[in-house]
Amino acid sequence: MPEHLGWGMIAVRLALTLIAGGLIGLNRGERQRRVGLRTTLLVCLAASITMILVNLLFPVVKGPEGLFRIPQGLLSGIGFIGAGAIVRRGKLVEGVTTAATLWFVTVMGMCFGAGYIALGAVAFGLAAFVLLCLRWAERRVGIPRRARLVVSFDTGAEIEQRILAALAHAGYKIASESRVFTNNGKCCKIRYQLRWHDDGRAAFTPGFADDLARENGLHRLEWRQAAAE
Repeated sequence: MPEHLGWGMIAVRLALTLIAGGLIGLNRGERQRRVGLRTTLLVCLAASITMILVNLLFPVVKGPEGLFRIPQGLLSGIGFIGAGAIVRRGKLVEGVTTAATLWFVTVMGMCFGAGYIALGAVAFGLAAFVLLCLRWAERRVGIPRRARLVVSFDTGAEIEQRILAALAHAGYKIASESRVFTNNGKCCKIRYQLRWHDDGRAAFTPGFADDLARENGLHRLEWRQAAAE
């Protein structure tokens, strides 16, 4: 890390940080992830500016080894932010990839900010490979999805049979279900936990949900798909 840093080199480092962090953020944002362009870019820039600050203070601060506590604090803070992005719902854990992305762009921003341009470029290349190239492999294997379907209907109607047939035809697997009868048994409420795999290009709400919503005797239909990481 050089002792003297001019504004020209600072601009180069920040520009590279903007490009690399912005491209990763665009990838996350277009796929409707929790952490999109602005968050990813801000985290990456904060890491880069932190290392630039360390670089600027290096020749003027006595005991420069103490300056390395600044990036250590940065990594600790990002750890807390990443932990907040992870959500546990019963046996399901979501947001791990989001937390890993935040951690990764932090380290990448630190590389650019510290002046290790080649290492930052390699880090960006690896991130692009993981987030873009491996997407093809995900589509081949299938991305695991989860959703909750809640329906409430008159017990005399044959809606449950239509629901089961629609789920089976669409390739959804029922992980669990629970039901409650109200109004002296005249109304039934069923909650399904569903699992399936798709290539990531399917509609967020399945087509059969709109068809079922028009069934006579149906009081309520709620579809809630778990957010992707």
